[in-house]
Amino acid sequence: MYPGFHHLAATQREGLSICDAQRDAKFISNPFLALGTTDSPGLAYLDGLVGHQGKQGCWLYCGVTGRHKAKQKTYYAAHKKPERYDVEGCNHPDIDVWNLPNFTQEEYWRNLIFLLLSPNETQYKKCRLKTGISKPSILFLGFPPDHTFGVPHCFGSDTMHLISLNIPDLLIPLWRGTFECDPNDDLATWPWAILVGDTWDYFGKLVAATTSYLPGCFDRPPRNPAEKINSGYKAWEFTLLMYGLGPMLLYGILPPPYWKHFFKLVRAVQIISQYTITHKDLREAAQLFIEFIEEFEDLYYQRKPERLHFTRQSVHTLGHYAREVATKGPLICSSQWTMERTIGNLVSEIRQPSNPYKNLAKRALRCA
Repeated sequence: MYPGFHHLAATQREGLSICDAQRDAKFISNPFLALGTTDSPGLAYLDGLVGHQGKQGCWLYCGVTGRHKAKQKTYYAAHKKPERYDVEGCNHPDIDVWNLPNFTQEEYWRNLIFLLLSPNETQYKKCRLKTGISKPSILFLGFPPDHTFGVPHCFGSDTMHLISLNIPDLLIPLWRGTFECDPNDDLATWPWAILVGDTWDYFGKLVAATTSYLPGCFDRPPRNPAEKINSGYKAWEFTLLMYGLGPMLLYGILPPPYWKHFFKLVRAVQIISQYTITHKDLREAAQLFIEFIEEFEDLYYQRKPERLHFTRQSVHTLGHYAREVATKGPLICSSQWTMERTIGNLVSEIRQPSNPYKNLAKRALRCA
């Protein structure tokens, strides 16, 4: 990876001579690196931020401060301050989700310099906690500033992992009552935990019964989640399950307030997943995402300190999606779907696992 970025930085500075045979002309190209994308664990390695469990854990580095449970270290993206809660460093008032902040490149640089000037390990940890930065970005600080969007805006919003894996990994366990329950909480007070026992089996059969009615162009239909959800359930299966079949099959199963809340997410995701989005639709998606975030905290978290772990960064990030589309274009165009498919294709090409890279290189030459 590093040699590739070294070559890219060199061509950005020096230019790459390209011959256009159609116009019988030569020109110098200075490539522009727009976005760097990965899943959330990989992004912390790429951008040098503290990651989603840090005090400033937003993947887009917006500056919103998280909260943690008493005597614990993991921070959560709770916008509303819990009741009966007094934890040092986390007692800030409610955060207005309708007006989320947006750090500039200048603020990032100021915070990075503040971190790098730490005289010792103790001060470094304090600066890291305050700034949300653990180290300089390993990639984008080495590129010419006029050929990238700059940190932190050069890091994209990975809709594939967040929408198709992170959100289902939050909502489905909540609905099943299998989500982590704090010792101070009680599963009996979870009115949303409906998909249990026979109801979960019934829902799984409903999902499986739709297979024969789905067009072949939909690719892989979702398998019965009651039987296969822990057996390599694919991101595309979760996508169809949650945002295609979910609104219909969960109607009458989820309690009405929770179904209406879920449907707002579905509508917003359907809009944000398009390749062409009108201004009107984008405004609708923005409103629905914000309403989903606010109502998620009202319906599930309920300002209870023992439920802080419900408020994951994946829910918070939805509040940035409309702005991300407005500034970077439709997010589906920079999602990880294409890269994940490419990785799958490359893995299937490997015929000599003991020396995979050399094997891939030879197969690429053969195809060329």
